[in-house]
Amino acid sequence: MTNSGIYVIIPAFNEALSIHKVIAKIPAIVDEVIVINNNSSDQTSESARNAGATVIDEPRQGYGFACLKGIDYLKDKPAKIVVFLDADYSDYPEELTEIIKPIVKQNYDMVIGSRYLGHKESGSMTPQQVFGNWLATKLIKLFFGVSYTDLGPFRAIKYNKLLALGMQDQTYGWTVEMQLKAAKKGYKVTEVPVNYKVRIGKSKVSGTLKGTVMAGYKILSWIFKYALKK
Repeated sequence: MTNSGIYVIIPAFNEALSIHKVIAKIPAIVDEVIVINNNSSDQTSESARNAGATVIDEPRQGYGFACLKGIDYLKDKPAKIVVFLDADYSDYPEELTEIIKPIVKQNYDMVIGSRYLGHKESGSMTPQQVFGNWLATKLIKLFFGVSYTDLGPFRAIKYNKLLALGMQDQTYGWTVEMQLKAAKKGYKVTEVPVNYKVRIGKSKVSGTLKGTVMAGYKILSWIFKYALKK
């Protein structure tokens, strides 16, 4: 334990080939790495545990379910900053120090790691991911006047501000829900460039037709839901 108050939550579904690589690259400043085993049928739990992470099971399938389980685990921890990171090794976990810097140094409430401000390796994002991010960020700008370049999963937020958002989404709309609610609450938010590489294994969202359609539906439904509340 470093007593930094920084905790990392990593939702993981069948990521045994990559999760240990992600954990190994997380900077030592982090107090605890929490991997949420989201109903995996492979050796994800064992790999994560052997790499030094705390592993919690969430049998209900869904990215949001996994993140909510991680947040619940933190209720008895001295958390100050929560970092969300994917388990597929597409991000560069060592860039966590840059993700949290605006919170630590400039008192920002939330920081989004933007793949569009950094370098994206060829093939790291599917055409539907690129289009979906473009459309969602344009709609958020149109309806809410807040400029984002990405809905990237690599992000950090003050723990108390995260709790105040009252996050609800259980599946594909987690990132956009967080950004919409932060905008409506007037949080001090910024983006920092992050680099992005081809993931290990096949995506469970953009790599399938069902995942792509459902993710698109959930993202747009959150945007229009909040637009109609204005």
